[in-house]
Amino acid sequence: MSINRRDWLRASMLSGLTLAAAPAAFCEPEPEMPKGYKIPKGALKARLSANENPYGPSPKAIKTITEAAPDGYLYAMEYAKQFRKLVADTEGVPEDHVLLGAGSGELLTAASLWAAYRPDAGRTIVAPDPTFDALPRTAVKHGITMDKVPLVAADGYDINLNKLNERVGSQTGMVYLCNPNNPTAITVDPTKLRAFCEAVGAKTPILVDEAYIDYTPDPKAYSMVDLVKKGSNVIITRTFSKVHGFAGLRAGYMIAKPELLEQISKFATGGSSMSMTTLRAAIVSLQDKEFVKYSLGKAQESKDYLYKVLKQTNYEPLPSGANFVMFPIRMKGEDFVTRMMDQGVSIRQWKFDGQYWCRVSLGTMPQMQAFADGLKLIS
Repeated sequence: MSINRRDWLRASMLSGLTLAAAPAAFCEPEPEMPKGYKIPKGALKARLSANENPYGPSPKAIKTITEAAPDGYLYAMEYAKQFRKLVADTEGVPEDHVLLGAGSGELLTAASLWAAYRPDAGRTIVAPDPTFDALPRTAVKHGITMDKVPLVAADGYDINLNKLNERVGSQTGMVYLCNPNNPTAITVDPTKLRAFCEAVGAKTPILVDEAYIDYTPDPKAYSMVDLVKKGSNVIITRTFSKVHGFAGLRAGYMIAKPELLEQISKFATGGSSMSMTTLRAAIVSLQDKEFVKYSLGKAQESKDYLYKVLKQTNYEPLPSGANFVMFPIRMKGEDFVTRMMDQGVSIRQWKFDGQYWCRVSLGTMPQMQAFADGLKLIS
């Protein structure tokens, strides 16, 4: 799939049509506080609600953005080609196995639209609950039924692959899961997930959202990209919003066999929605292994500190394989969020399995200390 100016302009037009068809679910902000709650200007000490990397983008990426800005009047398709090739080489797949997007959110939306408008597939998506809701939210808006498999204490809040498998039937158009999962941060055993994908993929496509894969002990071992190389019915999404610190710059990609990407790309922009500055910075960032190592090290320091604080305050966190931690709280979720916001700290809350939960992102050490101070005051 080559990219030329005509394709680029066509993809840009498609981008507008896609955004009109799907109300930009990937652009909707995650709720960080109770509706109507107002923060005094300048009072926020720690934004720990969106799983961002406070150390990014890397200095090399920022320098590249500055250098690229004067070329902003040019179409960026040549850099899209370079970025796509670099992704393919990095992941060890042919270029026709890669689809670019402005963050993985755009690609998750494209996949949900593909699932909704495929004439040859069922109208149900099987997924664990809770999980990242960009794809489910858009799918439901377009007539898809979500068949949710609850995460429960009996499974340690791990994704129960056997239960997911049991839900797959003639009306299943896709299975979706996030590994590590968001919001729980629990990582599925890669050997079990690989066996699941091979078995269930024979019946229906499986989309594995690997937004947080870099935070696992061995990203290549935990990733399902090797199944794509074998021709399995598996779709992988990746984002630069986490370890690369590109949440506000928007860069991501999808990996799948060409037959699947050809269909999904009808609902995506193929990279034309990515700016000149983002593309050039992403090319640099993907090769900046030193910065990735630095970011992961800082995240681990914050996680170790957070675990210590939670233990001191008698909270029991779930095991985390991501850049955030989830733990059960002892009050209603909205009350917890409001009281933490009163301390200048934003976090997220969930309720599932009859329990209220807090999800806190890993920030800088001063941000984590602000969280700790706030938590001790309200506990």
